[in-house]
Amino acid sequence: MTPVTRARDPRPPHPGWARTGAVGLALALFAASCRVPGMPDALVERGAPFALVLGTAQDGGFPQIGCDEGLCARARREPGFARLRSSLLLVDPASGARYLVDATPDLARQVELAEGLPATREPPGARPPLFEGILLTHAHWGHYAGLGELGREVYGAQGMPVLASARMAAYLRENGPWSLLVETRAIELRELAPGEPVSLTPALTVTPLAVPHRDEFSDTLAFLVRGPRRTLLYLPDIDKWERWERPIEDLLAVVDVALLDGSFFSDGELPGRSMAEIPHPFVAESLARFSALDARTRAKILFTHLNHTNPLCDPESAAAAAVRAAGMGVAREGLRIEL
Repeated sequence: MTPVTRARDPRPPHPGWARTGAVGLALALFAASCRVPGMPDALVERGAPFALVLGTAQDGGFPQIGCDEGLCARARREPGFARLRSSLLLVDPASGARYLVDATPDLARQVELAEGLPATREPPGARPPLFEGILLTHAHWGHYAGLGELGREVYGAQGMPVLASARMAAYLRENGPWSLLVETRAIELRELAPGEPVSLTPALTVTPLAVPHRDEFSDTLAFLVRGPRRTLLYLPDIDKWERWERPIEDLLAVVDVALLDGSFFSDGELPGRSMAEIPHPFVAESLARFSALDARTRAKILFTHLNHTNPLCDPESAAAAAVRAAGMGVAREGLRIEL
C-alpha cells in the first residue's frame, strides 16, 4: 500500500527543527549503547531507522503515588528498579526526524533520554521543537498528560504537530486545559484515520489501528510502524483480545516485534477492586492464548504498560521466569528496535 501523507503540514518547517551535530551524535551514541543484542554494527553505521523504548509502566507510573509497599517500596529504594510510563520514540537518523508515541507525565525525563542530553540546550527564549511530532494512542492520563509540558507555563512549544484520531483531536480542541495549547498554537492537531497509513519520513510509515478500550473521552489507537527492514506493532492498551474484531494472531504473523498490553499479570491483582472495571488482557491469559503459536512468533512478543502491582516489574520474579519460559519477553527502557 502506498503511504499517504495526510498528517503532514505543507508549511515549511520551523528553523529550530534542524538538529545540531552534538545532539545528533549524542543520540546516535545513546541509541547504539541500547541496541538489541546481536544487532550487526553495519546496521547502526547505515543509520537505519529504529524505535527506542522510553517507558514501560502503566499510567500511574512505577513506583505509583501513594504506594510504599512491595514492588513500589523497592522502586523507591532503588531508582534503577523504577520504570517510566509507557512511551516510544521513532527515529530516522537519515532525515534527523524523531516522533514520540504518547506524551506521558514523565515527558521531561523521557526528553532527556531521547536526546542523550538535557532538554534545554538553546539560549533563553529559543524553543526548537522537541520532536517532529507526537502521536497519541488515547485519552487516558498516562498517554497524553505530558502535553501540558508544552504550554507557555513550561516549554513554550510552537506549532508542535500532534497526530491523533478525530475524536481525540476534538477532545483536545474542546476541553481545557488542552484547548489552550491549541489556541496558543503550542500544538497543531493533525487527524489520523484508522487503517490509513501516514508517511512520517521516506523510511518510516505509521498505520493507526482502532482497538476497543474504555473510550470515555476518545477512541483508542494502536500503531503499526513500518521501516525499510522491519515492522513493529505498538499496542499498549486494549480491553481483551477477544473483544477485538481483528485476531491479534493475524498481526503477530506479519510483524517482526510486538509491544503488547501487559498491564496486569493475573486477576485479583488489585485487592478490593473489581478488575472488570479496568479490563486488560491478563498476561497469564496472553501466555495461554499464544502458547499455540510457533516459537518464532512467540519470540516477537514483549509485554509493556505494566501496572505497579504486576510482578513482571521484577525481572527476577517467578512471573518473569514464566514469560521467558513461554518464549516471550518484557520490554524495558532503553531497548532499541531496528526498523
